[in-house]
Amino acid sequence: MKTRYEGLFIFPETLEEEQLDQAIDAVKVEIEKLDGSLESTTRLGKRSFARPLKKKKGGIYTIIVFELDGLQIDALKLRLKLATNVFRVQFMKKDEADVVQEADVAQEADVAQEA
Repeated sequence: MKTRYEGLFIFPETLEEEQLDQAIDAVKVEIEKLDGSLESTTRLGKRSFARPLKKKKGGIYTIIVFELDGLQIDALKLRLKLATNVFRVQFMKKDEADVVQEADVAQEADVAQEA
């Protein structure tokens, strides 16, 4: 059974726009290789770290929402570590209640913009 996950991916801040696109596409390919399906991608932009990590001061943050079998999440972590330009990654399960709540917030924001 597939579970919905939200992945926070941090890419090196030295990547150019084209390189960042390629890195995000590589992550998407790795998810699809494990029979996962993508839902959305949100770029949050460059952010500074609270303290230096591995001699780096910041990174480019991206959130990818996807569905994947829960048994495959460790395999995905290993693949990302070996094959992509991902500096750090964190996965969180997304419950149906979270999805409904986000849809309601987005709908309220659309109504507020129209008014």
